[in-house]
Amino acid sequence: MSGSLQVDLSEYVTRARAARAVVAEGRVHEVMGVLVGVEGVTASVGAQLELELHGRTLRLEVLGFREGRLLTAPLGNTAGVSPGMRVRVCNGGGLSPAGDALLGHVVDAFGRPLGGVLQGPLERVSVRAAPPPPLSRRAIVEPLGTGVRALDALLPLGLGQRVGLFAGTGVGKSTLLGMMCRHASADVIIVGLIGERGREVGDFVRTALGEEGLARSIVVAATSDEPPLVRARGALYATALAEYYRAQGKRVLLVMDSITRYAMALREATLAAGEPPLTKGYTPTVFASLPALLERAGTCDGPGSITAVYTVLVEGDDLNDPIADAVRGILDGHIVLSRKLADRGLFPAIDVLRSVSRLAQDLCTPQHLEDASKVRGLLAAYEDASDLIQIGAYVTGSDLRVDRARAALPRIEALLRQPLDEGARRVDALAQLRATSEGAR
Repeated sequence: MSGSLQVDLSEYVTRARAARAVVAEGRVHEVMGVLVGVEGVTASVGAQLELELHGRTLRLEVLGFREGRLLTAPLGNTAGVSPGMRVRVCNGGGLSPAGDALLGHVVDAFGRPLGGVLQGPLERVSVRAAPPPPLSRRAIVEPLGTGVRALDALLPLGLGQRVGLFAGTGVGKSTLLGMMCRHASADVIIVGLIGERGREVGDFVRTALGEEGLARSIVVAATSDEPPLVRARGALYATALAEYYRAQGKRVLLVMDSITRYAMALREATLAAGEPPLTKGYTPTVFASLPALLERAGTCDGPGSITAVYTVLVEGDDLNDPIADAVRGILDGHIVLSRKLADRGLFPAIDVLRSVSRLAQDLCTPQHLEDASKVRGLLAAYEDASDLIQIGAYVTGSDLRVDRARAALPRIEALLRQPLDEGARRVDALAQLRATSEGAR
């Protein structure tokens, strides 16, 4: 009896293993805009499927399911897809390459180089990960030298801080990002160009980043012509690369341009899947995905850190846009670029009075805080009287604060103005801030 039972059990195990080895397959049921309906196969949300399409493989990511069919979003061009095509589950679809072989290269959202050949070993990392546990995060007490005088002097950033760069079009956003990538005191720089035009990717790499910045950087480019979920994956992949180097104890600078286009990509995909819109057409998934992505940066329980700068596009320079408002509530500070300053030719066009670093008290010495407060006070005094000054109605001597601000303005603008190819050491930025503060007495 026991021998017969052992044979039956062995045969059962063999059959079970064979059943698991069979690749699950389904078929294309319909294509609706940016969605592909698949029937006859079961997969979880976030899983990937693939189908062979005229000599190439097209991957599909599962967004949800309805009436027994999977709703998937294509991660490529759907030209040539027809009803009844076979679709199979793709194992490991959420993994992408990571390693030093990627340094100095521009890659797509899947880690494939857009120019050149990768040389060296690569590991595989998941593009989706949970943020570090709240109590495992180290306190942010060490300042990061950004190489940008205005930031180091008046809006100091710390290793592991996450800030938003709020800007409209044409105010020098890419220029400021390039300055930080070139001159920041970071070990590795990860640049995520999400939803950018193809021409802008090349311009950023050649002009803003330059050879010096590219040498220690990995650029992840998911251009505007890519399907929505490919653009969203680009943001996830860039964050996963930053996490990979943080785990090695490196000081990582993560620059993502832009978080707004990441939200727009999710909006396109989720609206097509039938999710109800909220404010300005953004769906609940968008607002749930923002903190899930942004919280992955910062510090952890190890020595590494991810200092992250996320650009936020504001229409008409309106900071109350729903995405801008949501991001501002998640991050540890915000830097606002002013069109008025850009029109005057003052670059980087940082509006100091509208910008905030929430960790300045933890990063600065009392003397630094005093000097920065004095300079901000002078800028505020000049701003209050700017209308009268511009029309020539202000009379010297009417307000001592305004008189001091007018006298100090050239020195303050010299502190804020900086060429793209010129890096400023943090110690020199503080010395110039000190001299500006003392000269205003």
